[in-house]
Amino acid sequence: MIKIGLLSDTHSHLDDRIIHHLQDVDEIWHAGDIGTAAVSDTLSSIKPYRAVFGNIDGGELRRMHPIETTIEVEGMKFWMTHIGGRPPKYANGIRQQLLLRKPEVFICGHSHILKVQKDHSLDCWYMNPGAAGNHGFHKVRTMMTFIVDQGKMRDLKVIELGTRG
Repeated sequence: MIKIGLLSDTHSHLDDRIIHHLQDVDEIWHAGDIGTAAVSDTLSSIKPYRAVFGNIDGGELRRMHPIETTIEVEGMKFWMTHIGGRPPKYANGIRQQLLLRKPEVFICGHSHILKVQKDHSLDCWYMNPGAAGNHGFHKVRTMMTFIVDQGKMRDLKVIELGTRG
């Protein structure tokens, strides 16, 4: 069993609320638009950390993190990248990658819109944790936690971090 803290679109913002909700997770996953290496360094000092870079992330973060990653934990396969669109309107090339990779769960960020949805046409869950940072059009900052246990996801929680400020 492993508990994941999932966030995206911090855009260089990391506050005590985010840190508080990451204290009881086993791993932190970040779906891009991290903003600064300092955010990445702080997150990786808390718990094991996996991240992909986003479209606003500069050269340093692009050297630190891949554009996409496959994560296999507890009998489940996750594929994460920053720009993914959403079912059924995926970004260019994403549907083909999902058909090729066949993850049980596809994770992306970018839209700042929190969404969890089963894409029955691909037999794949779609997850976007929304935006944890202050930059963007979203009104409420969000992240998620969930447990992966013996090939199943459970106890998904949406965490509201307060209004964008």
